[in-house]
Amino acid sequence: MAGRNQRNDSPQMTAVLQPEDQAGRPSTPPSSPPSTAAVGDEEMAGCNQRNDSPPMTAASPSKGQEAASSPPSTPSSALHVGEAARTRTEDGASSSCPLDNLKHLPPGDNKWGHLSFNTTHTVLVDVSAFNTGAALVPQRGMDVWQSNVVKMPCSPSSFMVVKSAVMKQPTQTRRWDVISKQLSALARKKTASVTDVEDAIFKYNPKYKGQWSFEALSSFVKIVPKAENYFPNLFPKMAALALSLPEHVKKAIPLLKRGHSASITLSQVQISCLLANAFFCTFPHRNATASSAEYHAFPSINFTKLLEHWSQRKNEKLRAVLHYFSVVTDDDKKPKGLVTFERRCLTDMPNWRICKETMSKLHVTSRGTIETEGTGLLQVDFACSRIGGGVLGSGLVQEEILFLMNPELIVSRLFTEKLADNECLIVTGSQQFSRYSGFGDSFEWAGPHEERLHRDEWARLKRRILAIDAVNFKQSSDQYNMTAVTRDLNKAFCGFKGHGHDEPDIATGKWGCGAFKGDPQLKAVIQLMAAAMARRGLAFFTFKDEELKLGLERTHHLLVTQRTTVGKLYGLLEDYCAVQQESGRSHVDLFQFIGHNAGPSRSQL
Repeated sequence: MAGRNQRNDSPQMTAVLQPEDQAGRPSTPPSSPPSTAAVGDEEMAGCNQRNDSPPMTAASPSKGQEAASSPPSTPSSALHVGEAARTRTEDGASSSCPLDNLKHLPPGDNKWGHLSFNTTHTVLVDVSAFNTGAALVPQRGMDVWQSNVVKMPCSPSSFMVVKSAVMKQPTQTRRWDVISKQLSALARKKTASVTDVEDAIFKYNPKYKGQWSFEALSSFVKIVPKAENYFPNLFPKMAALALSLPEHVKKAIPLLKRGHSASITLSQVQISCLLANAFFCTFPHRNATASSAEYHAFPSINFTKLLEHWSQRKNEKLRAVLHYFSVVTDDDKKPKGLVTFERRCLTDMPNWRICKETMSKLHVTSRGTIETEGTGLLQVDFACSRIGGGVLGSGLVQEEILFLMNPELIVSRLFTEKLADNECLIVTGSQQFSRYSGFGDSFEWAGPHEERLHRDEWARLKRRILAIDAVNFKQSSDQYNMTAVTRDLNKAFCGFKGHGHDEPDIATGKWGCGAFKGDPQLKAVIQLMAAAMARRGLAFFTFKDEELKLGLERTHHLLVTQRTTVGKLYGLLEDYCAVQQESGRSHVDLFQFIGHNAGPSRSQL
């Protein structure tokens, strides 16, 4: 490092030093606008890996933008950009490629073969029936009340203490008996009020009476225009859906715990039953948040935080969530496919200093969105280590919006423990139910989404989402050290690394930026390196940031033409971090630094 520091501490570096203002920010405009969304939830306060970068889209896609199917498959991006089609920008030469040149999920079958289960893949539907073309049938099993599975509200092992006017002493009773009685009464009604819902929930959660509020739900139903207010008719249908849980989920659901790669496949109907129970707050042992609580390392799943303390944000969130329930309770519209949730734990990380891979294909654009133009690619969720972040609270940044548009993702919070630094979550087959506009306080539900994706052989929609959490920095200067850089390289590589021959390329953007103070240039280079190591192409959406787009395009072109390896680029980042730390209150522009030090005059590269 001493040699490297001396090499880069030259007069030419004055060109890339930018004086900072008194607040410690670069005097030039930042590459990424600060997030307008303060998270503010109790759960989010403990989520030390949150990512509040701009959302996947700033406006709801038009029908013309909604892909009828995945784009056609193209040759693998393992053929690096030296063999890729070149495009040219107004700024000059570019090694970026058209979006169509990246590898997408094919519109036909993925050759998955018959649906199967094993010791690390739990399937909650009858595999034999599914493989013979029969309707989806729940897999039979037995109730399990153990620490390695979801403790279900309908378990005969779940008890609660009730006080009766007849019995002088409090008595224990099965909690599902009380839940069934209350939800059955709701389900029999033609219409139900928020007070009816509230009273039912407190009957089987009596210790929280006086603590929980349903102000958000109550205010929401009151202010919705009468012509749009179908919710009193919906609540009884939702209660009936929650009650059907024992009929649809008969096998124990394993917890996806830290340090173990495992996956769960379940039907969209099963997901809807589980989420209906989450709405009615029936899951046992999931309300305590203390560090000593049984599920302290898991996200919350009961909807208590979403239903309390009204705000305009929650008003729009409830529109999206209740629209989802209106679809799944409609016999003519309810989805009939499968969804797979896979936790990947990578133990064999690269030695980044000696990696010989060169840059993969790159498509970079300031237009378009991950979930629309990125259809058919592996779409990155800028995640929280506790999956879903503040989706059930006040959070409204990229991940929360993604979960609201695809509410089936919320069920991952039921069984996914907080992600470790070498872990990711991949969800295959989730359905988009809604459209939206805005971000943070400007977020609005924009109506139903018409899903047009094809399904694979396992009846999963051809949508694959990767949840990876970036480091949350208290100070932006904290990120300029190789411990943090290597951590995020490993995290991105864990998600980007393929596990088969038919893996699509990746759609991503300003991961870890915004309120989490990530440097957009540094995060872009980190993702370029991880994609190169994984031998997968990258579609990078800068979310209207033209300066970042042009800078990344120029930097990628330089790295390609110089055939810079990942290992050599890692060395440049070591140098860069050293210079940045020595620069005091001046900011060193990473793209300019690479341009000065990776060019033709540097023969050692």
